[in-house]
Amino acid sequence: MGKKILVALGGNAILKHGENGTAEEQFEHVKKTCKILVDLIREGHKIAITHGNGPQVGDILLKNELSKNSLPPMPLDVCGAESQGMIGYMLQQSMYNELKSAGLDIPTVTVITRTVVDKNDPAFKNPTKPIGPFYTAMEASKLRKEKGWTTINDSGRGYRRVVPSPNPTAIVESVSIKELYNHGEIVIACGGGGIPLIINDDNLTFQGVEAVIDKDHSAALFATLISADILLILTDVDRVALYYGRPDQKELDAITIEDAKKYLAEGHFPAGSMGPKVESAIRFVESGGEKAIITSIKSATSSVHGAGGTTIHL
Repeated sequence: MGKKILVALGGNAILKHGENGTAEEQFEHVKKTCKILVDLIREGHKIAITHGNGPQVGDILLKNELSKNSLPPMPLDVCGAESQGMIGYMLQQSMYNELKSAGLDIPTVTVITRTVVDKNDPAFKNPTKPIGPFYTAMEASKLRKEKGWTTINDSGRGYRRVVPSPNPTAIVESVSIKELYNHGEIVIACGGGGIPLIINDDNLTFQGVEAVIDKDHSAALFATLISADILLILTDVDRVALYYGRPDQKELDAITIEDAKKYLAEGHFPAGSMGPKVESAIRFVESGGEKAIITSIKSATSSVHGAGGTTIHL
């Protein structure tokens, strides 16, 4: 019997590190990814899709910077919306073509998604997420004074802006997403974690904020919303590992959420890479999901069959 699966695509499903980021390059990667997703559908699974947007938002911010003397730069929430539309289009187009090639007629729709965060989230007082281009020390100092940005020296490569990464609490478009999914459509939503919003003091209206929501944390919310059986997080490694990159590296096949919490507390999964994925897997399973799987794109289908990836379960 087919499963309900929320597929969370990492950035490598769309753009590889070191590439120029042309539309042709990105479409080629998306096409390959969609072939694999259609394989899941042909097996009887019912999927929904979310995705990262880091490289794409970085490019949009760089375009803002390069054209700032000719065109007004857009704020980060608007840049996030731009990236959702662009990546959503690439996924929709590619899914349509691959579904038709497989003799399937399933509508695919992108929902430009807004995600609510708490305006009192501690992350707003401690920005940690690097975004956009690199600056010299002098440029960074000027931006701090002129725009009030927080900047850091990013691994000695130059200075970058850092923004808050608050925890997602709700998906504004939840009713629409759920109805579309239950109607049988393939829904693409919560791209890049969603456009971050806070609730204004009137408790009625929303306001976009300069922040980046972790895409995996939003994926856990999305998966719970559609009552998914499996949260399938696709990244650039086949399995989660302890002592990653060391001679005693140990890959994990299946672990309980208690094991996952223990390994997180021991520092095996860094905040900037595997940490949010494991945290999201825990959240999903604790919210009623059957299991979460973390694996590579090429192992997506086999991992759903239990022959690959790292499975996190009760």
